[in-house]
Amino acid sequence: MATGVGGFFAFTDWSGLGSFEFIGNDNFVEIFQDPSKIGALKNTLFLAVGAVVVTNVCGLALALGLNRGLRSRYILRMLFFMPAVLSPLAVSYIWKFIFDYSGPLNGLLTTVGLEEGVRPWLGDPTWAIWMVLIVICWQNTGLVMVIYMAGLASVPVEIEEAAAIDGANLWQRFWHVTLPSIRPALAIATTLVIISGLRIFDEIMALTGGGPADSTETLATEVYKQSFALGNFGYGAALALILTVIIFVFAVVQQRLTRERKEA
Repeated sequence: MATGVGGFFAFTDWSGLGSFEFIGNDNFVEIFQDPSKIGALKNTLFLAVGAVVVTNVCGLALALGLNRGLRSRYILRMLFFMPAVLSPLAVSYIWKFIFDYSGPLNGLLTTVGLEEGVRPWLGDPTWAIWMVLIVICWQNTGLVMVIYMAGLASVPVEIEEAAAIDGANLWQRFWHVTLPSIRPALAIATTLVIISGLRIFDEIMALTGGGPADSTETLATEVYKQSFALGNFGYGAALALILTVIIFVFAVVQQRLTRERKEA
């Protein structure tokens, strides 16, 4: 119901109070003619795709490394999973302190003799979006690791041993035995991370507020600013509708790809 109402207001000039007029596609035309909104769309897709790639690779690597045989694996699992249960705002403020110009990261670079690498990480339009991506991946990798560990638990050890006896090396066993067995876990992890990346909001507002120079603005932050800061609820609803459609498309494509692999 709320989605339907929001979709209706996307075609109006409603300011949040009083009457409004139906203006058709004017909001969407204005959005796609505004370079700042196109930049927000690109940032949204960059963070979503980047988070999926990095968290899946790192999460799977951790799951494989901590799956069996390591004595301290239970403690390490807890440590790697801990960021996933922390508040995104708390995590963001911790990393904001780390990325501060006088913070630990620049202090470390100075200590090891890399003064040329010292920079205002969150104040640099080139680097700020990458710092946001690091924070997102750091918080979500532990969750992805747990999902993959659940998938690895269903992989029969006998099949891996048989492949090893047949002469398959470590990479061949992973590619032909382990990976096909954990495809359901891959589908779940990919879906969760890509939706989280597409609607990223808390981390950006805490780290950069969308700056510097709009270099970290996303569709979610634009929805908030247009609707609640500027009072352009119709315009904000149009942005929200675009974001909803993008999330839906990504979810459908991901499910189709997973279904095709299962049928194959």
